[in-house]
Amino acid sequence: MALPGTGEPSPFDGLPPANTRRWVIRRKAEVVAAVRSGTISLEDACSRYKLSIEEFLSWQRLIDSHGLAGLRVTRLQDYRSGTRGR
Repeated sequence: MALPGTGEPSPFDGLPPANTRRWVIRRKAEVVAAVRSGTISLEDACSRYKLSIEEFLSWQRLIDSHGLAGLRVTRLQDYRSGTRGR
């Protein structure tokens, strides 16, 4: 979608909709990648998606530590507590 009156693509193209409620791995990864690339600021991302900074930072840490699989909701407790594989 172009920015109104400019014909320029919106910086939010390719990002999940602001009203996202179901956070699948792909959507979380898209938001983390957008913040890292400077497409959207951390503050704007948290405001747009109604996330706490702590929640966003946990997504980022999980990606860094465990790759995209770390974002799987069913695995969060395992990764956070360090019990994975026990």
